[in-house]
Amino acid sequence: MITPLEKYDPQIYELLRQEAARQSACIRLIPSENYVSKAVMAATGSCLTNKYAEGYPGKRYYEGQQITDLVESIAIERAKKLFKVDHANVQSHSGAVANLAAYSAVAAPGDTIMGLALPFGGHLSHGWKVNFTSKIFNSVSYELDPKTGEYDFNKIEELAMKHKPKVIISGASAYPRIINFKAFGEIAAKVGAVHLSDIAHISGLVVAGLHPSPVQFADIVSTTTHKTLRGPRGGMLLCKAALAEAIDKAVFPGLQGGPHMHTISALAVALKEADSAEFVQYAKQIIANAKVLAESLMEKGFDLFTGGTDNHLMLIDLRNKNIPGKKLAKALDRARIETNYNTIPGDPAKPFNPNGLRIGTPAITTRGMKEEQMKIIASLIARVAENIDNEEVIAQVGRESLLLCSQFPVPEHFLVQK
Repeated sequence: MITPLEKYDPQIYELLRQEAARQSACIRLIPSENYVSKAVMAATGSCLTNKYAEGYPGKRYYEGQQITDLVESIAIERAKKLFKVDHANVQSHSGAVANLAAYSAVAAPGDTIMGLALPFGGHLSHGWKVNFTSKIFNSVSYELDPKTGEYDFNKIEELAMKHKPKVIISGASAYPRIINFKAFGEIAAKVGAVHLSDIAHISGLVVAGLHPSPVQFADIVSTTTHKTLRGPRGGMLLCKAALAEAIDKAVFPGLQGGPHMHTISALAVALKEADSAEFVQYAKQIIANAKVLAESLMEKGFDLFTGGTDNHLMLIDLRNKNIPGKKLAKALDRARIETNYNTIPGDPAKPFNPNGLRIGTPAITTRGMKEEQMKIIASLIARVAENIDNEEVIAQVGRESLLLCSQFPVPEHFLVQK
C-alpha cells in the first residue's frame, strides 16, 4: 500500500527509506546515538504535532488542552518516579537548551559558571568559548588530570575558590569513567554555588542503577532524552522542589514558546520502557559490551583514554597509530562502521582533525549484540586502521560488517534477547 508520504513527496520518502536501510546495514558506534522502539517512533509522529500547548498542565495559553495536559502530566510523573526527583520539566527542545534554562534559572548575565573544558570531554553548552553560554555568562573551565585522565578535585576546588562561580557543572560528553557527583556537590557547597549535573550520556545507566545518581548531590540535573535513555530527541530538567518554579519559568516563557507535544508523548513512552526489568538488562549489557570492546581494542594495540571504560563509551588515542581521527572515522564509515572523530585531553591537533575517536555501545546493544560480537567489531576496526589506504580491504570489512548486521536486525520492540 502506498503511504501518504510516498504519494505526495516520493523524493523525501525515498531518502527516509534509504536512511532506514543505512541505519540497519551499518555498525553504529556513535555513543550519543541509538534506536528507538516503534512505539516511541509512533508517538513522535502522532497527531500531537498539530497542537500548540504554551504553558504547563492546567495553565495553558491556548484552549483544547484536555489531552495534552494528561500526556504531559504522565511524562512528568514517570520522570519523577524513574529518577527519584521532586520535580521534572519535560519541555526543553534539547539538552543544550535545558542547560541554558538551568543557568538562567539560578544565575544572572555576567555571573560565573564553571564546567569541564570541551577538549577534555565537556560539552559546548557547559560554557565553552564558541558557545552562546560563554557570551551570556563569565565562563571558567576546569580540566582533567593529564596523567590519569580523571577529575582532579583538588584543582577543581582551587579554581572554584578562586572564581566563586554561581554554577558548577558536573558531567561530560566524552568521559569513560564513573563520575563522583558527591565531590562536585561538596565543592559547590563550599563556594555557595548551584550544582548542575548534566547526565545526558549516562541517564539510561543512572535510572538502571548502574551508575551513581547525582540527584542526592545536585540542585539541578539536566539530560537529553535519547542516547542511553533510548527516547526521542529532546531535553529534560530535574530538580528539588525549591527550584521547580524557577526552572519552569526559565524554560517557558524564558527560552521557549510552545512545547513539542509529540516529542513529550514519545518521551512518556520511553520512560515507561525504561521503568522495566528488560531495560535494566539492556543497560547492563551496554556496559558489559563496552568493557569487552575496550579490552579487545587494547589487545590490538589501541591506546584508550584512561585505559578503559566504566560506562557506555570509550575514547581512542590514535597517536601511536599515526592516523588522524578524521581519516580513520571516514575509512570506518566506508567500511559500514559509524564513529565520530573527537579531541582527546590535551590534544595538540585542531578540533576538526583531532587525534581521537569516540565510540560507544548503546545502539549495537539495542540490536542484541553481545560480548562475542564486540571482539569481532574490534577486529574489524583494527583491520581498517592497519589498511587505512587500502580500499579493497576496507570494502571487504564493509561486507563483513553488513553480514554481522544481518544477523542482528533492528528490533521493533525491546525485549531481552536471549
